[in-house]
Amino acid sequence: MYEQFKVRAEGVSAEVHRFETKGAALEFLVRFLKDEGVSNIPGSYAVWADGPFLNETDRQLLFGLDGLKFQITRELSADARFGISQVDWALADTGTLVQDSTAIEQRLVSSLPTLHIAIAPTSGILPDMPTLLTRVTPANSGYIAMITGPSRTADIERVLTIGVHGPERLVIIFVDDLGGSN
Repeated sequence: MYEQFKVRAEGVSAEVHRFETKGAALEFLVRFLKDEGVSNIPGSYAVWADGPFLNETDRQLLFGLDGLKFQITRELSADARFGISQVDWALADTGTLVQDSTAIEQRLVSSLPTLHIAIAPTSGILPDMPTLLTRVTPANSGYIAMITGPSRTADIERVLTIGVHGPERLVIIFVDDLGGSN
Protein backbone atom coordinates (compact mmCIF):
# COMPACT_ATOMS: atom_id res chain seq x y z
CA MET A 1 0.00 0.00 0.00
CA TYR A 2 2.98 2.30 0.51
CA GLU A 3 3.64 2.52 -3.23
CA GLN A 4 -0.01 3.36 -3.95
CA PHE A 5 0.03 6.06 -1.27
CA LYS A 6 3.31 7.49 -2.61
CA VAL A 7 1.97 7.74 -6.18
CA ARG A 8 -1.23 9.44 -5.02
CA ALA A 9 0.51 11.85 -2.63
CA GLU A 10 3.17 12.83 -5.15
CA GLY A 11 0.35 13.37 -7.65
CA VAL A 12 -0.82 16.27 -5.47
CA SER A 13 2.72 17.65 -4.98
CA ALA A 14 3.65 16.04 -1.66
CA GLU A 15 7.20 14.74 -1.14
CA VAL A 16 7.29 11.20 0.25
CA HIS A 17 10.21 9.41 1.94
CA ARG A 18 10.43 6.07 3.75
CA PHE A 19 12.92 4.81 6.33
CA GLU A 20 13.28 1.48 8.10
CA THR A 21 14.28 2.94 11.44
CA LYS A 22 13.52 5.96 13.59
CA GLY A 23 17.25 6.70 13.66
CA ALA A 24 17.48 6.87 9.86
CA ALA A 25 14.37 9.06 9.71
CA LEU A 26 15.78 11.41 12.36
CA GLU A 27 19.09 11.65 10.52
CA PHE A 28 17.23 12.57 7.31
CA LEU A 29 15.06 15.10 9.14
CA VAL A 30 18.00 16.89 10.77
CA ARG A 31 19.90 17.00 7.47
CA PHE A 32 16.77 18.22 5.67
CA LEU A 33 16.22 21.06 8.16
CA LYS A 34 19.87 22.14 7.96
CA ASP A 35 19.86 22.01 4.15
CA GLU A 36 16.63 24.05 4.04
CA GLY A 37 18.08 26.73 6.33
CA VAL A 38 16.44 26.28 9.72
CA SER A 39 17.69 29.01 12.07
CA ASN A 40 16.79 31.25 14.99
CA ILE A 41 15.57 34.00 12.66
CA PRO A 42 11.79 34.59 12.44
CA GLY A 43 10.56 32.97 9.26
CA SER A 44 13.19 30.21 9.59
CA TYR A 45 12.11 28.48 12.84
CA ALA A 46 11.02 24.88 13.08
CA VAL A 47 8.30 24.01 15.57
CA TRP A 48 7.83 20.36 16.56
CA ALA A 49 4.67 19.15 18.29
CA ASP A 50 4.77 16.32 20.82
CA GLY A 51 4.10 12.85 19.53
CA PRO A 52 5.39 9.29 19.93
CA PHE A 53 8.31 9.77 17.50
CA LEU A 54 9.55 12.90 19.27
CA ASN A 55 8.93 11.46 22.72
CA GLU A 56 10.99 8.37 21.84
CA THR A 57 13.85 10.53 20.51
CA ASP A 58 16.78 11.66 22.62
CA ARG A 59 16.22 15.42 22.38
CA GLN A 60 19.88 15.98 23.21
CA LEU A 61 20.55 14.94 19.60
CA LEU A 62 18.45 17.91 18.48
CA PHE A 63 19.74 20.65 20.77
CA GLY A 64 22.54 21.63 18.39
CA LEU A 65 19.97 22.54 15.75
CA ASP A 66 19.46 26.32 15.92
CA GLY A 67 15.88 27.39 15.44
CA LEU A 68 14.21 24.13 16.48
CA LYS A 69 11.51 24.82 19.08
CA PHE A 70 9.36 22.43 21.09
CA GLN A 71 7.18 24.97 22.88
CA ILE A 72 4.31 25.59 20.52
CA THR A 73 2.46 28.91 20.47
CA ARG A 74 0.39 30.61 17.81
CA GLU A 75 3.03 33.31 17.43
CA LEU A 76 5.96 30.91 17.04
CA SER A 77 4.00 28.70 14.65
CA ALA A 78 3.02 31.70 12.52
CA ASP A 79 6.68 32.81 12.40
CA ALA A 80 7.97 29.30 11.68
CA ARG A 81 9.00 28.06 8.28
CA PHE A 82 8.81 24.40 9.33
CA GLY A 83 6.09 22.62 11.29
CA ILE A 84 6.75 19.03 12.32
CA SER A 85 4.03 16.72 13.56
CA GLN A 86 3.19 13.06 13.68
CA VAL A 87 0.12 11.80 11.88
CA ASP A 88 -1.79 8.66 12.77
CA TRP A 89 -2.82 7.20 9.43
CA ALA A 90 -2.44 7.55 5.68
CA LEU A 91 -5.05 6.59 3.08
CA ALA A 92 -3.49 4.79 0.13
CA ASP A 93 -6.32 5.38 -2.32
CA THR A 94 -6.15 9.19 -2.08
CA GLY A 95 -2.69 10.01 -0.71
CA THR A 96 -4.34 11.63 2.31
CA LEU A 97 -2.80 11.91 5.77
CA VAL A 98 -5.09 11.61 8.79
CA GLN A 99 -4.16 13.22 12.09
CA ASP A 100 -5.93 13.30 15.42
CA SER A 101 -5.55 17.03 15.94
CA THR A 102 -7.41 17.28 19.22
CA ALA A 103 -4.27 18.91 20.69
CA ILE A 104 -4.09 22.47 19.36
CA GLU A 105 -0.31 22.16 18.96
CA GLN A 106 -0.90 19.59 16.21
CA ARG A 107 -3.16 22.01 14.33
CA LEU A 108 -0.77 24.94 14.75
CA VAL A 109 2.33 23.18 13.42
CA SER A 110 0.50 21.50 10.54
CA SER A 111 -1.33 24.58 9.29
CA LEU A 112 0.59 27.80 10.06
CA PRO A 113 4.21 27.22 8.89
CA THR A 114 4.94 27.30 5.15
CA LEU A 115 6.39 23.77 5.16
CA HIS A 116 4.74 20.88 7.01
CA ILE A 117 6.82 17.80 7.78
CA ALA A 118 4.55 14.89 8.68
CA ILE A 119 5.98 11.79 10.33
CA ALA A 120 3.87 8.66 9.90
CA PRO A 121 4.13 5.02 10.88
CA THR A 122 4.29 2.86 7.75
CA SER A 123 1.96 0.45 9.57
CA GLY A 124 -0.62 3.28 9.65
CA ILE A 125 -1.21 3.13 5.90
CA LEU A 126 -4.81 2.06 5.34
CA PRO A 127 -6.43 1.23 2.01
CA ASP A 128 -9.31 3.73 2.16
CA MET A 129 -11.76 5.87 4.16
CA PRO A 130 -14.13 3.01 5.13
CA THR A 131 -11.18 1.23 6.78
CA LEU A 132 -10.23 4.42 8.62
CA LEU A 133 -13.79 4.81 9.90
CA THR A 134 -13.54 1.43 11.63
CA ARG A 135 -10.67 2.84 13.71
CA VAL A 136 -11.84 6.39 14.46
CA THR A 137 -14.67 7.08 16.89
CA PRO A 138 -15.90 10.35 18.38
CA ALA A 139 -15.19 8.95 21.84
CA ASN A 140 -11.44 8.79 21.23
CA SER A 141 -10.94 11.45 18.56
CA GLY A 142 -12.17 14.98 19.11
CA TYR A 143 -10.72 16.68 16.02
CA ILE A 144 -9.63 14.73 12.96
CA ALA A 145 -7.65 16.55 10.26
CA MET A 146 -7.21 15.22 6.73
CA ILE A 147 -4.28 16.51 4.73
CA THR A 148 -3.95 15.86 1.02
CA GLY A 149 -0.87 17.59 -0.37
CA PRO A 150 0.12 21.22 0.17
CA SER A 151 -2.63 23.80 0.65
CA ARG A 152 -4.19 24.74 -2.66
CA THR A 153 -7.10 26.77 -3.88
CA ALA A 154 -8.40 28.03 -7.18
CA ASP A 155 -10.45 31.15 -7.82
CA ILE A 156 -13.50 31.37 -10.03
CA GLU A 157 -11.25 31.65 -13.08
CA ARG A 158 -9.56 28.39 -12.06
CA VAL A 159 -6.21 29.95 -11.29
CA LEU A 160 -4.45 27.53 -8.94
CA THR A 161 -2.62 29.04 -5.97
CA ILE A 162 -0.50 27.01 -3.54
CA GLY A 163 -0.09 27.86 0.15
CA VAL A 164 -2.85 30.42 0.65
CA HIS A 165 -4.71 28.59 3.43
CA GLY A 166 -1.86 26.53 4.84
CA PRO A 167 1.56 25.09 4.03
CA GLU A 168 2.83 25.48 0.49
CA ARG A 169 4.97 22.36 0.84
CA LEU A 170 4.29 18.95 2.44
CA VAL A 171 7.07 16.48 3.23
CA ILE A 172 5.96 13.07 4.46
CA ILE A 173 8.36 10.75 6.31
CA PHE A 174 7.22 7.15 6.78
CA VAL A 175 9.01 5.12 9.45
CA ASP A 176 8.77 1.32 9.40
CA ASP A 177 9.65 0.74 13.06
CA LEU A 178 7.33 3.45 14.41
CA GLY A 179 4.25 1.93 16.01
CA GLY A 180 0.94 3.07 14.58
CA SER A 181 -2.64 3.53 15.72
CA ASN A 182 -4.88 0.53 15.54
